[in-house]
Amino acid sequence: MSRTGRVVVAGAATLMGKELNEALGESPLAAMDFVLLDEEELAGKLETAGSGDVTFVQKLTAESFAGAEYVFLAGDAATTHANAKPATESGAAVVDLSGALEATSGVPVRAPWVAEMLGAPAGAIDLRTPAVVSAEPAAVMLATVLAQLQQTRKVKAATATVLVPASQFGRAALDELHQQALALMSFQTAPKEEFDGQAAFNVTPEMGAESKVRLAEAEGRIRRHLAAIAGDALPEPAVQVAMASTFHGVVASVLVELGEPLGEDEMKAALDGERVDVLLDANDPPNNLSVAGQANIQVRVRREGEDGRRWWLWAAADNLRLAAANAIACAGELGRLKPKGQVQ
Repeated sequence: MSRTGRVVVAGAATLMGKELNEALGESPLAAMDFVLLDEEELAGKLETAGSGDVTFVQKLTAESFAGAEYVFLAGDAATTHANAKPATESGAAVVDLSGALEATSGVPVRAPWVAEMLGAPAGAIDLRTPAVVSAEPAAVMLATVLAQLQQTRKVKAATATVLVPASQFGRAALDELHQQALALMSFQTAPKEEFDGQAAFNVTPEMGAESKVRLAEAEGRIRRHLAAIAGDALPEPAVQVAMASTFHGVVASVLVELGEPLGEDEMKAALDGERVDVLLDANDPPNNLSVAGQANIQVRVRREGEDGRRWWLWAAADNLRLAAANAIACAGELGRLKPKGQVQ
């Protein structure tokens, strides 16, 4: 099959980059030509591109973005900042998965299907938009669930406790959690360079003072991204974040208050949608294992009290796959506004 267009993934050897590569292979962009890029020390690795071809990761340079139609910045914040200018100057539809460009003027935070569910026009982007930030996956999960409910039922208030996994903070955090678990099971001293404390076999709202994993910053980002993608269409949820001793998958316990009482069947019907799967089996609730590799969000409901206005939602999503799916949706949204070829 002949291919048209060029997709560049910068940070292709990261956890997020690898997940994005796989998701791209199942997306409308799968038939395009793929270029995988990363920092010099990671160049030369073999990876499977979204097209399904096995290819080498190339060294990331300012010239790497020339001729690109879509650019995904999937590396860390420093890599994104270093390459944002050449990426946006290429004229491509640029999507930042690191969140590093959040404070950049003219770069909005987006979750396209949330906007569509809430009936919000894509007024935040236009032909002059240099890039978009793909919203944080926990924010996308919460906004998607609340937006699904809001389509048929008025949501008056929501409170969420979000349990985030190590993979949300990158490869180093994931590796240290693994090393800590092995060390503690062997009665050895656990490494603490990333967490400055024990993350394995632990649930905590904050790590050590010198931790590179900043849960308060993660909480702030979820709050900001929720406000950005939902606006006034949803009530602002109260959010608390805790570190869970898990490798992958974000889970949230959410208490919602509705404007009218609902029965259990009505509540389940209101939540079930294209992006949300309601699990009915109480013995098989959503969890970080059941959502592995899925872009959809799984939810279980339980009534709080007797009047049917307050409900507990137990929601789970694959944080990396959800982030990849949202980034691809962002690329499609922005790409439809871009002329083919270079912007003159």
